[in-house]
Amino acid sequence: MTLLTTTTAYTPPHITTAFPSIKPQTPVSLLILGAGWTSAFLIPLLKESRISYAATTRTGHDDTFPFTFDPDSENPDPYTQLPAAKTVLITFPLKGTGQSKLLTSLYAQTHPTKGNDGSTSTGSARFIQLGSTGIFNAPGWSDDNSPYDTCNARAVAEDELLAVLGKRACVLNLAGLYGGERDPRGWVGRVAGTKEEVKGKGAVHFVHGRDVGRAVVGVCVMEGWGGNGGLGGKRWIVTDLRVYDWWDLIMGWGREEYRMWVGELMREEGVRALPRGVEAMGRVLDGRAFWRAVGGAPAEGRVG
Repeated sequence: MTLLTTTTAYTPPHITTAFPSIKPQTPVSLLILGAGWTSAFLIPLLKESRISYAATTRTGHDDTFPFTFDPDSENPDPYTQLPAAKTVLITFPLKGTGQSKLLTSLYAQTHPTKGNDGSTSTGSARFIQLGSTGIFNAPGWSDDNSPYDTCNARAVAEDELLAVLGKRACVLNLAGLYGGERDPRGWVGRVAGTKEEVKGKGAVHFVHGRDVGRAVVGVCVMEGWGGNGGLGGKRWIVTDLRVYDWWDLIMGWGREEYRMWVGELMREEGVRALPRGVEAMGRVLDGRAFWRAVGGAPAEGRVG
């Protein structure tokens, strides 16, 4: 089964979304641990695809299940209130050693799999962890199999998830998120405040919230995670398949002072036109493999 092919852009008017009323004993296809910004884009696609789902929030608002992950507690009680799911999506970052193992083991302990003979075994749910492409920090091209910062706390937790669950887990390392209230055009002043800081800006990568939703749906509907070329047991880079040049974006979005800096830098560095070539922009990401694996492509067009 391939991804949805609709190309209609979706920008939710609000981040909150109404959820269906699901009881803990009702199994679902997808359990979203931490329904926030991503869910505002994901849930309409789940409904469109007729994928059953449930979600958690800290307070249990909008018919979600109240749940807060406590990395210092081995108490299984909070997990017993959650429904069984074929796939569990972790939207919040897990960090360091121990957290991935704790969360997945407590969920498995409270949601055992029942065999045809009435026997039970530890749970068989699949897990998706949302991560960041920030762990890929080497100059030049990086793809899903490239070296990454193994000391990064989020990368450590992701590695543990993959080690503990093997082919029943995958990590989606997301590029810069935008859509709805997240507008990159307002980020120029945050990423660079001086000409020297602008000079140091190279490539940047983005992915729209709706394409994140499409990515999650694509993973959910894929069977055979553990087969050759399957999704399970590895991390995937998820971008909109573009490489953007911060100088080019600043020239389009920045104040006059910023645009003047870029013009001066172009003369000083011998840059004839924007965007610059990828060889001049440091770290660049290749996100082709993920979209090929799920049989789809990003649909939201260019940033800005």
